[in-house]
Amino acid sequence: MPRWEEGSADRLTRAALELFEERGFESTSVVEIADRARVTTRTFFRYFSDKAEVLFAESERIRAALVQEVLDAPDVSQPLRAVTAVLAGFDWGAPGTEVLRRRQAVIAANPGLLERDLVKQHAIATGFVDALQRRGVEEGEARLAARVGTQVFSVAYARWVEGDGEADLAELVAAAMAVLGALVPPGRAGSVASPTRTGGSS
Repeated sequence: MPRWEEGSADRLTRAALELFEERGFESTSVVEIADRARVTTRTFFRYFSDKAEVLFAESERIRAALVQEVLDAPDVSQPLRAVTAVLAGFDWGAPGTEVLRRRQAVIAANPGLLERDLVKQHAIATGFVDALQRRGVEEGEARLAARVGTQVFSVAYARWVEGDGEADLAELVAAAMAVLGALVPPGRAGSVASPTRTGGSS
């Protein structure tokens, strides 16, 4: 079987997605992925540390780029909006929305991959916290903005991918922010009443 190096990472990614869809993530081996991509297993490990990393290979680059965007943002006086604006403005569609949709489907079908995806999301949020604090945002506000912002974006991103990327991601993020605003109307934050105690004093 002929084997070659040029474009190996892309072929390995396509081969892995095909096999994950056909056989399931757990039932697919690195050897099978390499064979489908027509490269050696040695070539596979030159690009990826394990088969799961095929789905997360760009995570560190993306995290670093997003954190830098927060550091470079012209205004972080509204940190939650700064975080969501950075996430909405990132070029998530570079691999192609079809690849992203298939990737998300594979992750959603495997608890271990879902956990790994959450770890990656946590790393982004933690990076945002640090970046916002470096920009002068108070720690508690930075933590809340980073956590809420990444969750709001994840809702919008899921809708965007499910729609094959045809909708405008920034508009979906704005819609998710509007829903958040409706859940916590102005003047209501912190006004939740404490549970009423019943019964007489002892």
